[in-house]
Amino acid sequence: MTAPTAPLAGLTLDRQSTRTLSEQIAGHIESAIRSGALPEGSRLPSWRDLATQLGVARGTVRAAYDRLIDRDLLYTAGAAGTRIASPPEWPGRMGQAETTNPSTSAAASRLEDETGYGSLALFRQRDTRPLSFQMGVPAHDVFPATLWARLHRQAVQASALNTGVMDPRGLPELRTALASHLALARGLDCSPDQILITTGFRSGLAMVLRAIDCAGKQAWVEDPGFPITRMALESAGVHPVPIAVDDEGLDVAQGQATAPGAAFALVTPGQQAPMGVSLSAARRRALLHWARLSNGWIIEDDYLAELHLDGRSPPALASGEHADRVIHIGTFSKTLAPMVGLGFVVAPPSLLKRLTETAWWLATPPNNAVQIAVMRFMREGHYFRHLRRTREACTQRRDLLHQTLRHCRAPVAHDAGLSVILPLPSGYDDARLAQQARAASLGITPLSAWCAKGSRARSGVLLGVANIRPEQVEADCQTLLSLMGTGP
Repeated sequence: MTAPTAPLAGLTLDRQSTRTLSEQIAGHIESAIRSGALPEGSRLPSWRDLATQLGVARGTVRAAYDRLIDRDLLYTAGAAGTRIASPPEWPGRMGQAETTNPSTSAAASRLEDETGYGSLALFRQRDTRPLSFQMGVPAHDVFPATLWARLHRQAVQASALNTGVMDPRGLPELRTALASHLALARGLDCSPDQILITTGFRSGLAMVLRAIDCAGKQAWVEDPGFPITRMALESAGVHPVPIAVDDEGLDVAQGQATAPGAAFALVTPGQQAPMGVSLSAARRRALLHWARLSNGWIIEDDYLAELHLDGRSPPALASGEHADRVIHIGTFSKTLAPMVGLGFVVAPPSLLKRLTETAWWLATPPNNAVQIAVMRFMREGHYFRHLRRTREACTQRRDLLHQTLRHCRAPVAHDAGLSVILPLPSGYDDARLAQQARAASLGITPLSAWCAKGSRARSGVLLGVANIRPEQVEADCQTLLSLMGTGP
């Protein structure tokens, strides 16, 4: 019998655990890969040898290996056995440093004043690895890093052969693949010519704001809603008007009463950030009707709409009738990884010429190799599989989190997309709690930070489910509840 690989020599299994034996084996191997204890090229014991060592069936070990092979952490090398694949570039480690635009400092200061604590400091945190409960970062262990590295390597070689001027709208082949995907996944019937590839949501939004010439005008924004978006609008000279969100999404009637002549409404209708609700059919019709009558625009931020954990995702707002006033913005940073740095805008025909001109003169062209890699990732069917695996993993983790919170006798939590909301008593300083939690390596997000100044701020914390670790979740919940017990 071959001697077991050193990091596996002390592997023990908990036969009373709710996790299957194959899941425990796979989890131990993955932890060893992450820590560097199992470097690239290390040979693992055969199914038979490890099964004998652990006292389990060979099929159990094979299932664990297959799970890791499917996620590109291992590969089979014939007679050379099963080996560790090239080190995955975990998404949390691949983000590029961002610089601060001095022109946004005034808006940033206002946002700090609105929320009464270092809101931007929390939202700007860049950790080498996603923290437990952290929002806004995809499940790093589901990302097929080895597959992506191979596709990107091939794309770099292919792009080196093209030394011509790039189409400012993006790679035609990627726009074609994306149009097909949007038709299937979002019900959005658009031609590749209507799609402009961007470097992410923010660059897409900046392009749209320039194209519709909205400086000095009002815009509806969701309340609660993403605070960085409010700051971005202010820095562009737009006056954001907070409109309440309830169980049906944006309150269109309130928007019409408060700012009927707004230039546009910026909404997350597929899965509202942060509450997780979808815009109801009645509200969708009302919003489209308002845009048509007022000649306003609707900017649809398709935030996490493809990652609904319960039921089928609602179709894009831009997919319905009378959608000629809807500008659809999407990004791959929430479904693949922030380091991909790629997004897109689907322009209605009436705005296409203006948006294309804006892209020509002002937009930074996305990396050509990344565009090729994403195109192949989509064309070969990997993207659909990745979305399915992400939904499955996040559903399991959300359910485990609810189960653990109940076991720990925490307040009743509510689903909110890829997060759950843990409510806190009125007046509780959730921002302070978030800062204390970060010091304990917990990436919770205060709900009050999403609420606009002057609105009825809600107290609570958002617990992201994508990056919780099953073996650590109970300890993390106990730590959080302990901090809550010492709060005000």
